[in-house]
Amino acid sequence: MNYNPSDDVNVVDPEEKTMPRIPGQAESPVTTATSQAPSEAATALEEMHATRHVRLRDLHAYYESNHAVKGVNLVFEPGKVTAIIGPSGCGKSTMVRCVNRMHEEIPGARSEGQVLLDDVDLHDANVDVITVRRLVGMVFQKPNPFPTMSIFNNVAAGLRFTGTPRDEISDRVNAALTGAGLWDEVQGRLSAPGMSLSGGQQQRLCIARALAVEPDVLLMDEPCSALDPVATLRIEELIAQLKERVTIAVVTHNMQQAGRVADTTAFMLNGELVEVGPTEKMFTNPDDERTEQYVTGKFG
Repeated sequence: MNYNPSDDVNVVDPEEKTMPRIPGQAESPVTTATSQAPSEAATALEEMHATRHVRLRDLHAYYESNHAVKGVNLVFEPGKVTAIIGPSGCGKSTMVRCVNRMHEEIPGARSEGQVLLDDVDLHDANVDVITVRRLVGMVFQKPNPFPTMSIFNNVAAGLRFTGTPRDEISDRVNAALTGAGLWDEVQGRLSAPGMSLSGGQQQRLCIARALAVEPDVLLMDEPCSALDPVATLRIEELIAQLKERVTIAVVTHNMQQAGRVADTTAFMLNGELVEVGPTEKMFTNPDDERTEQYVTGKFG
């Protein structure tokens, strides 16, 4: 996305409590929205280019006394997909959840260190968490559409929460569906329940929901692990398209998937970052013996 100072993280006065606008009653999509493809909004989405760096500096994360992430230093570069690989329980999901401050929502969980979006520390005490989660979107392992909402209202939910003007919502929703590669499949049934979609479509609906608020960073935590091969291919194709607009980090346990989608791969083990480098090198000539053992299936 193009850098704009007005899009910077909001730093709030510690003496001032700020609250988001309470979402109103869900609007229904206007009639024309179901029959016409988005134009200006979709074009704007297509023209966005990723410009934001995410830098983790000496990041530690804890679950009470369990030290889950241990001094990680890592950069997610714009215009590239960074894959985070490693065996179950190595801290990779915890690490990405620290980026948009979801880790701290777990009772007993805490983190230390810096997470910089360009030059702004997202973990600073005076940074507005709501703004952080608008700029840093997240897609989870299992598709999680809001079960009582329509396709349209699923995508619009974040826009209403962040106070988007009502007259902009339809265009933004349709543009996000287009950006997620879902518009052609759902344009005639935007009022249908989000849960009526297939598993792969539901995951793309969740991606559209994240894209609607125009994030600068998209974190994807094993987004294809619950999907069949055809749906997985669609998500991987979408990741390749989105990386020019959004800085992307993908947690995956699938070595083949990391090889297909990632420009850079980071290998974690026991909470530590073992090695990071260009994906081809990581899979063919890694520097660390533990990386070689993992990518060749000797453990994990």
